[in-house]
Amino acid sequence: MRGHDEQPGHVFSYVSPEQRVPADHPLRAIRKMTDQILAALSPHFTRMYSTIGRPSIAPEKLLRTLLLQVLYTIRSERMLMEQLEYNLLFRWFVGLNMDDPVWVPTVFSKNRDRLLAADVATLFFHEVLAEARARDLVSDEHFTVDGTLLEAWASLKSLKKIGDADPPPPDDPGNPTVDFHGETRTNATHVSKTDPEAMLARKGKGKEAKLSYSGHVLTENRNGLAVDVAVLQATGTAERDAALAMAAEIPGDHRVTMGGDKNYDTADLVAGARSLNVTPHVAQNNKRRRSAIDKRTTRHSGYLISQQKRKRVEEVFGWLKTVGGLRKLRHRGLARVEWMFTFAVAAYNLVRLRNLEPAT
Repeated sequence: MRGHDEQPGHVFSYVSPEQRVPADHPLRAIRKMTDQILAALSPHFTRMYSTIGRPSIAPEKLLRTLLLQVLYTIRSERMLMEQLEYNLLFRWFVGLNMDDPVWVPTVFSKNRDRLLAADVATLFFHEVLAEARARDLVSDEHFTVDGTLLEAWASLKSLKKIGDADPPPPDDPGNPTVDFHGETRTNATHVSKTDPEAMLARKGKGKEAKLSYSGHVLTENRNGLAVDVAVLQATGTAERDAALAMAAEIPGDHRVTMGGDKNYDTADLVAGARSLNVTPHVAQNNKRRRSAIDKRTTRHSGYLISQQKRKRVEEVFGWLKTVGGLRKLRHRGLARVEWMFTFAVAAYNLVRLRNLEPAT
């Protein structure tokens, strides 16, 4: 018998969002871990807010919403609010009932800025890492470091010569005509009006230069979990500077290893790592010069293992740019970019923890 294509207007629903989400849905495990982490951060949230005035958006709901934005590759907060309006799964994860109103995008952004100012992303990242250590999933001896360029939210047309007066109004504010022919553009001579902290950088020889930041991750070799992050301006030495800074933050005074690609094979980095009680297991760069890594390091079987394991750090960057929405940044300024990068890496760790759970 053919069914009727009718949609009666039901006034009441007796099925809660909790009942509609399948018991084996991947978000359930992430929601459980997130709730535990947010409960641990609750005292810090209390210190962030005044005891008087009109209640704002709960920080727990803000962070769960931002987590959905990373996990589901939602480009804008306006689209995020639209999803919350009708997506039942999203409402359940954030903690909204069916009749709860969704926030205006600008109101959400202003409340989010409070979290940016309080460096909540770093606290959230460390709590996720503490959860991984509690499950004995983190190595404390063998690590890998790497960096990647993050394309800034600024166009090459926003470049202007340092010290020049503001140019006249563009012919087309949305897409102005700019002529750089015959003009050499470098970080020493030009700066972006849109994002002054972004710098020109390229991935390799023959590649075009783009306004970028440099994102860095230190992973442990057991399960590929990120244990430290950093975002720097895209200078020529940013990778090595970040590597030494993160190596200095590795807890404990025992000797550890740190793998890396050929870009880290420099005398300064190798000497600096060894002074920190870190054995540099970086790939040898034998082209055009002598490698700073000698047989004192390469003769050990652990060096070959580090070279195999170091490739796992690329999985972090691949996830961040394909799923985490960091192929092109959505925020301007080093502080905001670092906040979002840190939070996105924490989301990656949550997904890894969920995948590493034993099958039941």
